[in-house]
Amino acid sequence: MAVPKRKMSRSNTRTRRSAWKAQAPKLVKTVENGKTVYSLPHRARVVEDQAGTPLFLEYKGRKVADA
Repeated sequence: MAVPKRKMSRSNTRTRRSAWKAQAPKLVKTVENGKTVYSLPHRARVVEDQAGTPLFLEYKGRKVADA
């Protein structure tokens, strides 16, 4: 196991820790059937029927998998 050779100062420790921040996902806004839909880019989209039952996964307009 790696062991530090010297004690790291409090300011250096806090500076290092503050660099790790969560980022909000970048969403893509599309309009489908008059409804605004937000989705993640480069991800398969779930296609649902009127009742909300998932039918299949779609990517770039093509069916890629059954749901």
